[in-house]
Amino acid sequence: MSEKRGIVIHFMDGSSKTLEFPKQAPDDQTQIHRLKEALAARSLVVEADGALVVIPFENIKYLQSYPAPAKLPDYAIKGASFK
Repeated sequence: MSEKRGIVIHFMDGSSKTLEFPKQAPDDQTQIHRLKEALAARSLVVEADGALVVIPFENIKYLQSYPAPAKLPDYAIKGASFK
């Protein structure tokens, strides 16, 4: 589970922050379950550099996560690119 992952958090004020971390879930089902929990909690909870950081979704414009998970919801648009 040492694959590097990352999230770029784009905040409402125009700033952004990049987080890098190892793979968090052993399989796709666990990853989907954890994503649903995070969305329901309405905040991003991170342990970074020994500190707990809680970021309310109301402060986030959007999240950019990489690499994209192999399994996405049926309603997700796949293969897109920003222009």
